[in-house]
Amino acid sequence: MLLRRATLSDVTAIMALVRRVVPLMNEAGNFQWSADYPNEAVFQEDIRLNQLWVAELDGRLAGIAALTNNAQDPEYAQADWDPTEPAVVTHRLAVDPAAQGQGVAAALLQQAEVLARDWNLKTLRVDTNSENAATQRLFPKLGYRFAGEITLAFRPGLRFFCYEKQL
Repeated sequence: MLLRRATLSDVTAIMALVRRVVPLMNEAGNFQWSADYPNEAVFQEDIRLNQLWVAELDGRLAGIAALTNNAQDPEYAQADWDPTEPAVVTHRLAVDPAAQGQGVAAALLQQAEVLARDWNLKTLRVDTNSENAATQRLFPKLGYRFAGEITLAFRPGLRFFCYEKQL
């Protein structure tokens, strides 16, 4: 598996991955993503900020994650963590359905740990829709603790579970 920063030339493959993932999420009752979010502009901005990572298996895009260390939205103060503590935060984590079960999400979350060490940070954070059972199983297996539930104004009607890991 190859992990690397995404480039603008990856956007077409990223959007194709999103189009494969969203219907499966929706079928499972997880409406965290839709036809409108995340969109091409979101990923282009992630790339511009140098924070979007891709995982490749056999030369094909298998997963994505935005790994950030910028300030979190004020709504994240609802979680059981210190919102003033700097952290590497994982957003927009997705794995191609054809690559699920092959360690792609775990590898992208491991990259967040590498970045945390590079940036001298001790905290990792991630959130997931309350209906995303797969990530709710994965995060604790990787050492993340449940840190409460929040709501986000830009995703009305949804609940998000927060997870945090200390290095």
